[in-house]
Amino acid sequence: MRNDRPASPSAARAWFSRFDTLRVKLFLAIAGANVVLVMTAYLIYGWSFDKGLVEYLNQADEARLQPLIVRLAEGHRQHGSWDWIAQDHQRWQDLSREVLGTGRIPRRAAEPSVAAGDLPATPPEPPPQARTEAPRVPPALTIDPRLLLLDPARQVLIGPTHRVEQAVLKPILVDNTLAGYLGYVPRLQMVTSLERVFLAQQTRTFAAIALGMLAAVLLNAALIARWLSRRLRVLGEGTAAIAQGDYGVRLPAQGHDELAQLALAFNHMATSLQAAQQARRQWIADIAHELRTPLATLRAEIEALQDGVRRPDAANLDSLAQEVHRLTRLVDDLRLLSLSDLGALDYRLAPVDLGRFVDHHLGDAAGLPGQRLQLRSELDEGVEIRADGDRLDQVLSNLLQNTQRYSSAPATLHVQVRREGAEARLTWEDTGPGVPPEALHRLTERLYRVDESRASASGGSGLGLAIARAIVEGHGGRMRASASALGGLRWDIWLPLDPEAVHG
Repeated sequence: MRNDRPASPSAARAWFSRFDTLRVKLFLAIAGANVVLVMTAYLIYGWSFDKGLVEYLNQADEARLQPLIVRLAEGHRQHGSWDWIAQDHQRWQDLSREVLGTGRIPRRAAEPSVAAGDLPATPPEPPPQARTEAPRVPPALTIDPRLLLLDPARQVLIGPTHRVEQAVLKPILVDNTLAGYLGYVPRLQMVTSLERVFLAQQTRTFAAIALGMLAAVLLNAALIARWLSRRLRVLGEGTAAIAQGDYGVRLPAQGHDELAQLALAFNHMATSLQAAQQARRQWIADIAHELRTPLATLRAEIEALQDGVRRPDAANLDSLAQEVHRLTRLVDDLRLLSLSDLGALDYRLAPVDLGRFVDHHLGDAAGLPGQRLQLRSELDEGVEIRADGDRLDQVLSNLLQNTQRYSSAPATLHVQVRREGAEARLTWEDTGPGVPPEALHRLTERLYRVDESRASASGGSGLGLAIARAIVEGHGGRMRASASALGGLRWDIWLPLDPEAVHG
């Protein structure tokens, strides 16, 4: 038994999905727009040709009828009325045939032969009784149903009376006096067979041209759709590779159009993601390395205490406390940087005189243990900023620890605070040794050290300068490292001035 069940909706959707592609949509859009243009051009051209042809034929009619008007005026001048032609239908037909170029037909045998348009000087006079008593005959029909002859009162003498309203009337003047009208009905759509054949030929020609243009349009649309979809397909494949974690993929950027710019932007994004992935891996490795050292020290000292190698006296407990403190500080620094990345680091901003704040911090630092510094300062007063005092103190502390840790004795520190436009500038310079130029831009990277061995004796965890940069940027400022004129490292920090102080 035949299964007449309709196809499932999923099968229908799968069938239609094959055509729901960008290539098909581009083809339909381009082809549809061009087909509309071709058909519009065809219709407009055909209408324009038809109208032009009708106007040409009407103008030709007027030119052909002008000699007839002249002949009719001459006849009226000779006879003084229209009786000579209104009552002689054959003469009207002969005259119209001659003017219209359709030849002439022989007159009836009972009548003398008169050439069409040859008007006798003295036409035969009917008897007086016939002239007065003859009943009025209806208007004679013309050989061309579009021609009419009317008297000055616009009464039809010759021609179809029902076409008077459609006719164009040309006055017939005899000695500057209106003698009557020659009317003709415009051709409009009433063309002759020859003209219809010509019109049909032109229509076929236009149709052939339109079909040719349509075929060219479809081919052009298919090529354009294929070209665009191919370039976009490459972009889609690259995006899919990025989504799967392959950040090494790059797209060919050909040309200078928008798609080429999109490919360049994609390559830049892929490069940034690859760098971020490498930084993340390096970040994890660095954190593991930083945690391993204090944990290994703690483990060794605890095992020594458990084995009885070392005694749990005050000195050994202090050593354990220092390692715990180091771990705590490292975890706190990592947490602070994470909060800064999330934008969740809290700042309690208040007006601060930067010169006085730096001077107070350096005065407190002079009493701290560590390497003594020869301090030179140029601290302008009245440089007001809005800052979190605790966070700003943390920045200065990290800079000071970096100077004490890496400057060779005798160490010199030069600090300067001044106002630059709408910003406050803090300059921090110390003595050597300096930093290689290629390492300057990496000093604020997390866990970065110029010392490749990463020995604990050479300094801290490598998070202090990264924290300082995060705090400065959290205040809307920026910091830059460069070589110091004293032989060591120079830091320039710009912070926005307090808007109230600037306007004041």
